[in-house]
Amino acid sequence: MIKKTLPLIFLFFSLLGYSQKIITKKIKSDFVEGERLIKIYIPEGYDSKEEKNYPLAIVLDAEYLFDAYVGNAVLFAAKDKAPKQIVVGINMAKTRKKDTYFNQNTGKLTNSNQQFYNFIRDEVIFEIESTYKTSPFITIMGAGTAANIVASFLSEATPFVNAYICINPLFSDYIGAQMESYQLSRYENEDNTFYFYTNNSNTFSEKKQTIINNLQTGLTNLTIKNFNVVNDNITTASSISAISEAIPRAFTKVFEIYSAISEEEFDKNIKELSPIDAIAYLENKYLDIEFLFGSNLGIREADIYAVETIVIEKENGDQLLNYGIMILKLFPSSPLGDYYIGRYYESGKNLKKALKHYKIGYGKMDPADPNADAFYENILRIGGQ
Repeated sequence: MIKKTLPLIFLFFSLLGYSQKIITKKIKSDFVEGERLIKIYIPEGYDSKEEKNYPLAIVLDAEYLFDAYVGNAVLFAAKDKAPKQIVVGINMAKTRKKDTYFNQNTGKLTNSNQQFYNFIRDEVIFEIESTYKTSPFITIMGAGTAANIVASFLSEATPFVNAYICINPLFSDYIGAQMESYQLSRYENEDNTFYFYTNNSNTFSEKKQTIINNLQTGLTNLTIKNFNVVNDNITTASSISAISEAIPRAFTKVFEIYSAISEEEFDKNIKELSPIDAIAYLENKYLDIEFLFGSNLGIREADIYAVETIVIEKENGDQLLNYGIMILKLFPSSPLGDYYIGRYYESGKNLKKALKHYKIGYGKMDPADPNADAFYENILRIGGQ
């Protein structure tokens, strides 16, 4: 009992920490009746004057999903597992039936569903992107019948949503045919990355489990390199606890590009590459991070070291120069770029150039850095020859 309660306690105290960064706003709509209330979470450190953008997340059923999403967003960003996000919650307590209860006979959106869809696409997203510094990466998340609204965004002629997260989805009987009608293979022509997450659970009705299982089975057969399908299955005590598990599990996959290179990523994508391809992989990873998430991280030192072995041990270290140049381009303040260039010239007996780059690299280091003395030994070694 205690173990199951701790995450809720942790999340509660996390919410206390960001509660003052939430803005409540009413949007007068041309699509849905009257005004709609939205909540906007602005991440810590946001500055409209800085050249930094933030991914945008749209959370339906904000009454019970907004805090859970933001709590995970704060935690993942603090652990450097995801970028900081601007999160928008749409309150639906009084309008859920009108907004998301689809046509039971066809599975299609009703007129009022379509109006709600248009409200999200043309008014909410437009309002946020016009007001705040957002990056191109957009996530939309919904639960229950709202998952049908989320999935419907796959029909856009020009896809603009990157991550479609369907939590405890209550899909129509026709969801398989609907997904086929979206012609997902066309996503492969987009210069972008996409994620579609669904979770099944032992707590669902037998019919609901069957519908989700059939959909997940069909999606498993997709082989679209930039469209990542996440078929999750959660064994738990209740549908509520399934929600608390599904959100961080979705985060882990959706923001995998942002995270530092894991052992799994290295073994799957990098281990067998040539030095030049490993360098290109690392460079593209950080260019994608900057483009999608608006975060110029330079390069994490852990990722530099992860690829280092391939560059040094394969092809006699001939790609050390290119490795150093790439690091200097993306992370000019790091001494490591100069270190690898210096090592390249030292291996070729061009000691003058090696010494020059070792000195430049050392000059970028804080004398208090525990690695500074070891770095300086390169200068002493070359300078004494």
